[in-house]
Amino acid sequence: MDKIIYSPMKYVQGPGAWERLADYAAALGAKSAYAVAGPHVLKHYWPVVEKGFTAKNIALHAHTFGGECSMAEIKKIVNEIHEKNCGAVIGIGGGKTLDTAKAAAYYAQLPVIIAPSIASTDAPCSALSVIYTEEGAFESYLILRNNPDVVLVDTAVIAQSPVRMLVAGMGDALATYYEARACFASGKATTAGGRSSLSALAIARACRDSLFKNGLRAKLAAEAKTVSSALDDIVETNTYMSGVGFESGGLAAAHAIHNGLTVLPQTHGAMHGEKVAFGLLAQLALENAPQAEFDEVLAFCRAVGLPTNLAALGLKDVSDDELKKVAAASCAEGETIHNMPFKVTPEDVFAAIKVADKLGA
Repeated sequence: MDKIIYSPMKYVQGPGAWERLADYAAALGAKSAYAVAGPHVLKHYWPVVEKGFTAKNIALHAHTFGGECSMAEIKKIVNEIHEKNCGAVIGIGGGKTLDTAKAAAYYAQLPVIIAPSIASTDAPCSALSVIYTEEGAFESYLILRNNPDVVLVDTAVIAQSPVRMLVAGMGDALATYYEARACFASGKATTAGGRSSLSALAIARACRDSLFKNGLRAKLAAEAKTVSSALDDIVETNTYMSGVGFESGGLAAAHAIHNGLTVLPQTHGAMHGEKVAFGLLAQLALENAPQAEFDEVLAFCRAVGLPTNLAALGLKDVSDDELKKVAAASCAEGETIHNMPFKVTPEDVFAAIKVADKLGA
């Protein structure tokens, strides 16, 4: 199996970066661009974005994101893109908005610029869109031809977003190294479709190191709505390092256990990265990792405010039968838990969840 590394063609980050969106659209040769944007972005940031396109004499067409990355929404956007003869697609907003823009660009066969308004997941850099039904239920993963042409992150915008979202992004990023390490050891295929590489593992390790160094100070800066050097580093960590690290390094038990937790409605109030953080604690218990390593991850989670036990995920009174359903879903065929370097059964996962919960409480 070949080693494969995926990454966006260009990653740009800094305060005021959105003011230069038009420059990157022009560099892609677009005379007209189609923007999929969330309502919050249109209300608070649209004049800044639009001003640059007016100065570059590039027509900019706005579509207010409907709330779900569904095939109905994607098809509607693709039709409008063709009607308006646009040369590039821009996604501006949160995760589902960005996934919709990526999918629309894929079907329209156009370049795409991704401009996240939050740093809560590592999705902006990936060649993947998660498709939902119009009612919001998971439907499928859409594997794209390539990663975004440009990922443009405005740290001044990120600093104004809810602190909980930044911390959830740290939880998602925290699992990157430990899952990549497992995939590197097992030699199983990554999301990019090949074996993990030394480069991907090194990026994943740097992702972990940055979190331990900068995470708490970045949270404090976010609480003050200011861009510090620590916040700047964590935005890159959550978005780029974790994005390249997970896609080219691979996913393992932490994300599979996250997926298992979603079968319980009580967890739906927890964010993706919050469930991944607990999934990582369970993965470390599953691996029987050294206690010092477990304690290091646990201390970080507590410092920044990530959940470390089932009660914190809304599962205070969860039954063993419910946790066995979580464990079974975590081990479903095709789940990334099978990328671990040893065989994993639902019984193993059930025990790991129980141990992680005890240690985390």
